[in-house]
Amino acid sequence: MHRRPVLPPAMRVRLSRIGTLAARIATIALPNRCALCGNLSHPAICAVCDAAYWNEARVRCVVCAAPLAPGRSRRAAGYRCDACRADAPPFDATLALADYRAPVDTLARALKFHARLALGAEFAGRLARLVDDAHGARHGFDVVAPVPLARERLAARGYNQAWAIARPLARRLGVRASATLLVRVARTAPQSRLAVRARRDNVASAFAVAHDVAGRHVALVDDVMTSGATLAAAAQALKAAGARRVTNLVALRTAKD
Repeated sequence: MHRRPVLPPAMRVRLSRIGTLAARIATIALPNRCALCGNLSHPAICAVCDAAYWNEARVRCVVCAAPLAPGRSRRAAGYRCDACRADAPPFDATLALADYRAPVDTLARALKFHARLALGAEFAGRLARLVDDAHGARHGFDVVAPVPLARERLAARGYNQAWAIARPLARRLGVRASATLLVRVARTAPQSRLAVRARRDNVASAFAVAHDVAGRHVALVDDVMTSGATLAAAAQALKAAGARRVTNLVALRTAKD
């Protein structure tokens, strides 16, 4: 049986970088392709796809942004899912644009794996409007920071998809952005390969805070929130370092953990 040759790690990283560069060149060459329908006469997401896939009315938990069943009663503290009522996570609030579902899930994958970096700015613009709808100019963020990648993963991919969202988002909100506020101090397995409980253990001590956050309100940015374990671990590190409040700003949220 013929076996495919196994490439050394350095060669795999080099090929990944070449693929990322090719994707960026394609993005520059075709800047007006709709990321959902492929129509070349429209911006990143055309008006038809925007109307069809983004204007969903969703009641979400104010803490973790998990979708809530219609008809849930509201208490003075706002909507909360059963899990957050029973065991509040380290972060204080979460805003999410939409559920992680077809076809908008392809946007997150295109940003994360195919270097469609223009989609980072697209997510950022929509998150800025969501923040404005929720809080207006009174959002109170002191700094916007992405969930960091492990050094090896960043080297292989060539960019952090969360930073591709966080940087333009901070600019729109008029807040300082920091790509190095959080650092990964432990190598972790990909979260997508793990069960919910294993995800929490996998990232429990994965992050450290590199700059002063005492008394600050940190906006923590990621592309997709699934179980919330990664964001909870990051928020735990920030709170341990003295952060006053942590709000997650995520592009897409899975409907179930």
